Amino acid sequence: MSKYQPGVCYIGADERRKRRTLGALSFLAAAGYVGFVIVTGRPDGLLLGSFPLLFGGFVGVVQDRMGFCAAFGALARYDLSGSGGDAGPVDSSEAVKQDRVRAFQVLAVSAAAAVVATMGVYGVAAVL
Repeated sequence: MSKYQPGVCYIGADERRKRRTLGALSFLAAAGYVGFVIVTGRPDGLLLGSFPLLFGGFVGVVQDRMGFCAAFGALARYDLSGSGGDAGPVDSSEAVKQDRVRAFQVLAVSAAAAVVATMGVYGVAAVL
């Protein structure tokens, strides 16, 4: 998409690629962290430390899939320049409200997924 739509389209192809890349890197960091904790025999409780990395990974992936940046939504901005559109502030108060609701949804979905993933990591490690 190259045209801003409140609560729907907020970032273009370039911004989506950035979020996808950062999400993948965050997932890799989480895997490395979990591997380190398991291989070095650290206490299982340290596996809960994978939550922030998993949350970051899910935020990146969810933003890419939705074409929506939570930070831009909270700050009332958009950037579709990587898809042939423009970038700038959101002027309509109704559009800002819709964008902030969508930003909250992105973060809520990401947090829920990270909680489930962290519980899964912890549960699997406890069995090992």
